[in-house]
Amino acid sequence: MIRTANLDKFYEAGYGRTYVLRRIEVEIKEGEFVTIMGPSGAGKSTLLSIIGMLDGAWTGEFYFLDHAVHKMKPKDRVELNKKYIGFVFQSYHLIDNLTVYENLDIPLSYRNVKSSERASLVCDALDRFHIVGKRDLYPNQLSGGQQQLVAVARAVIASPKLILADEPTGNLHSSQGKEIMELFKRLNDEGTTIIQVTHSEANAAYGHRIINLADGWVVKPAAG
Repeated sequence: MIRTANLDKFYEAGYGRTYVLRRIEVEIKEGEFVTIMGPSGAGKSTLLSIIGMLDGAWTGEFYFLDHAVHKMKPKDRVELNKKYIGFVFQSYHLIDNLTVYENLDIPLSYRNVKSSERASLVCDALDRFHIVGKRDLYPNQLSGGQQQLVAVARAVIASPKLILADEPTGNLHSSQGKEIMELFKRLNDEGTTIIQVTHSEANAAYGHRIINLADGWVVKPAAG
């Protein structure tokens, strides 16, 4: 599903280049649940942004579902993102002046889903995530856990092939975090590919394998 080769991300500075990612080579198969771990500043969120096509300023090769992303125009990358990818952020990224219902409707509007079908999908998501009673509330009227539930519902509402989660439980109580991780596990069991960035060993245990980053490099596990 995903393959990168010699992927670099750097910033030009007066004294030369500062690298955030160096020669990243990863391969992720459809249906996997992969965790990216490493210390702060290792490049984890940057790699996730590149995979999610939110960041186009990098060099190297990147293939997504047989599309050569590194050869695509920015607008074509955006279309690929909208069609196949759902994002969950630590800070929720809900739109403050829209209700829960309207926040869930937004990704469907991007994909040209008919309004009658959109209404049905939003109602299904409200029901599935047990947030029917919150449909007309605004994000600032919800607890952190409720906001993250809405954010996850929004990420999955259009049945993306890939969910990218950046510290998805970082702002939640442990019980709320566990609820989110159990939900990711169920989605993965149903066939959705998931890549998460986390510092939590407990969250990493939900996945199939870990990609470790340090100083922008993928750290190979020690032989033995």
